[in-house]
Amino acid sequence: MSTIESVARPSASRAAPHALTDQPAPPAVADAALRFGDDDLNRRFAPVFARIAEGAVEREQRRDLAWAPVEWLREAGFTKLRVPGQYGGDGISLTSFFGLITRLGEADSNLPQILRVHGGFIEFQIESGDEAFRDHWFKQIVRGQIIGGAVSERTGVTNNSVRVSRTDAGWYLDGEKYYTTGTLYADWVDVAAHDGQSDVRVLVKADTPGLERIDDWDGFGQRLTGSGTTRFNHVRVADENLYRRFNASEPRRNTLLTAYYQTLHIANLAGITRAALRDAVGFAQGRTRTFGIPGESSPRDNPLVHRVVGRLASLAYSTQSITSALARTFDDVTTARAEGRANEDTYIQLEIQVFQAQQIVIEQTLQATTHLFEVGGASATSETRRFDRHWRNARVLASHNPAIIREATIGNFYLNGTPNNERFGVARNA
Repeated sequence: MSTIESVARPSASRAAPHALTDQPAPPAVADAALRFGDDDLNRRFAPVFARIAEGAVEREQRRDLAWAPVEWLREAGFTKLRVPGQYGGDGISLTSFFGLITRLGEADSNLPQILRVHGGFIEFQIESGDEAFRDHWFKQIVRGQIIGGAVSERTGVTNNSVRVSRTDAGWYLDGEKYYTTGTLYADWVDVAAHDGQSDVRVLVKADTPGLERIDDWDGFGQRLTGSGTTRFNHVRVADENLYRRFNASEPRRNTLLTAYYQTLHIANLAGITRAALRDAVGFAQGRTRTFGIPGESSPRDNPLVHRVVGRLASLAYSTQSITSALARTFDDVTTARAEGRANEDTYIQLEIQVFQAQQIVIEQTLQATTHLFEVGGASATSETRRFDRHWRNARVLASHNPAIIREATIGNFYLNGTPNNERFGVARNA
């Protein structure tokens, strides 16, 4: 059987986290000018997001993997929202979807990251020309199946040291991947491998004998995403699940995927900024402070605290506004593609817009998650609150694809008209 080293997966019925006695559910914050997206969808998922947020601090403190929150999202239909209606999904727009990702990131930023590969797999199928394959996998996803990924590795020039080989009994996988985000929680693993001649993508059931998922991710943020090691020890692969052959140097052209993966990070960062605002308001309300002032006063009546919260609210507004505008551009491109109006320049411009948004949202989120501590002095640094998780999680998200590289790409485009170098097949870690 597949194993998850040092991790025991609880059943959904007994996995529900309980908030610490000194950690009430995060307060609802007035959303002045922050109400972007589909209100019906926001209402539909608000109870699920609230339940996820309630246990976020406890999970962080105990490093409890997010089994229960993933199940709640699956049961609520979150994992099939982008599957088109003709296949049994909701077929919601990317504007609505990224809006929900921001709200989910506010509740617990581990969750959008856990489901990032799953979402990318859905987008790939939407763009695919293989109707039979798409129909099969969309039906699996509508039934609740979740896709994880095993693509990147720690070292080496190639991302495909995992080998897929043919014997008389069929295809087998051998090797190891790292940064396998979401795989701990997945039902299927999408693997990048090599057959000795070309790169291939294969799908393998997560409980296949010889498949080992290890929770050894050692980043200081995004600790519950399961972004560690996945090993393949002569893992059997069904013939029909070896679904794509390509060369690693192939460019990624005329697809939303590069932009999609980055925008999911951006939406998640916007959610972290909202969480910083939420926690600042919750901390300041109902407390007293005596340092630096005569007598006793409430922080909520202090003009300096007003300034801090005002700044946080403005940063939350900015990051979510940028995300919302970017998401609408995705839907414009999707419409143009459906109408036959999209060309290579359409996708180049989308990618540049995403990279531009990335620069500002990263900067503003890191500012917000630092500024949060100005509302409360030393008591805001208490380990029982884990406010530091917001900065740590944002910093790790911002480091996945270094913003400085994207900034140089933007400059090269404006100065020389040169597109993103991933379009020329440069190795990447999406």
